[in-house]
This record gives sequence, structure tokens and C-alpha cells, in this order.
Amino acid sequence: MSLNNFSDLLQAARQQPEPQRLLLVFTAAELPHDPTDEEKAHFERGEGGALAPVLCVDKLPEEVASFAALLDEAKHTGIGWDILFVATISGRRGVAPNSDEAVRPLKEMVEAIKGGRIGRFLAVTREGELVQLQ
Repeated sequence: MSLNNFSDLLQAARQQPEPQRLLLVFTAAELPHDPTDEEKAHFERGEGGALAPVLCVDKLPEEVASFAALLDEAKHTGIGWDILFVATISGRRGVAPNSDEAVRPLKEMVEAIKGGRIGRFLAVTREGELVQLQ
């Protein structure tokens, strides 16, 4: 199955042989520490910057009705974000991982994002489209 947007991701997660738990890390673009004038100019044009985690949550795919519903839920936190990173953890023997089992992988995901190690996560725009970041 080809994944193009968050809806495709939800569908794929629901179709896995073992139940999944979604790990969701919302990030906001910010200037790096001690930015150069060039970095500042790029950032002001909406380019570059660093993605910093601002909110994280784990959910079963069944707890996310749609991307619009997730957006609405995120909006109610009052926290602005630019890119959502998504990963999943698999259950065992037909039992989905619970939130306690998601704590460590979610913390590791946040630390990986802080360190710029984002290659193993899906990146989603505010429009729900999957993107590849460099």
C-alpha cells in the first residue's frame, strides 16, 4: 500500500496483522541556537530552521477518527505546530500496546527528533500530506 497522506497511514495501521499504537510528536519550526544572518533570512521566508517537539501523544488508530479530528484536538491544546512525526508500535497476540508501553518509545522518538534523527518517522504537514524532510 502506498502512503500519501495521514488517512492512508491510519488505514494501513488498522490493517496490520497485530494491533498498533500510534506515536505522535507535534513539532514547531524554530531558529537554531546562535543563527547566522543567512539562517535568519531563510527562516523569515519560511525555509529552514529546526523542528522542536512541542506536544506528544500516543493513540490507538481507532481513537483517531480522521486527520481533521486530530487537528481539532491539537488545536484545543493551544500549542502551535508545523510538522507531525508519526511512528507505530505493534501489539502481540492480538493485544494492542497500552499507553504505559508507549512511554519509553515516545520519549526515544522525542529525543531522536531533537537530535535531528527523523529518517525513520513519517512526517505529516498541517494539511495531512506526507512529506520527506532532508
